[in-house]
Amino acid sequence: MQFHYPERFERDMGTSETEWLTALPRALGQHAFVLGTGQVRVQFGEGHLQLQWHTLPPRVIALLRLQRLAVTFVFEGVEEDARQRFMKHFDLTMQRGGG
Repeated sequence: MQFHYPERFERDMGTSETEWLTALPRALGQHAFVLGTGQVRVQFGEGHLQLQWHTLPPRVIALLRLQRLAVTFVFEGVEEDARQRFMKHFDLTMQRGGG
């Protein structure tokens, strides 16, 4: 989890698109959203978050292959405190745990 989330940033996320799409509705919480191919628009009152993603080549470590997505986050018209709260929830929901 980050300390601060700017209005626009990109991430390399260790997940497959199928896993991403399964977890995404829960990570978006109560916000209304419109899902498209490789993108989702999330409503924040008068503002919104535009998420866009595409598959990256897997990260290979010895015999291990980790699926990856490049994800771009663009907030427009979303107050700083709302952006910070949303992203903390988003990150906690998307984070993977070990066992």
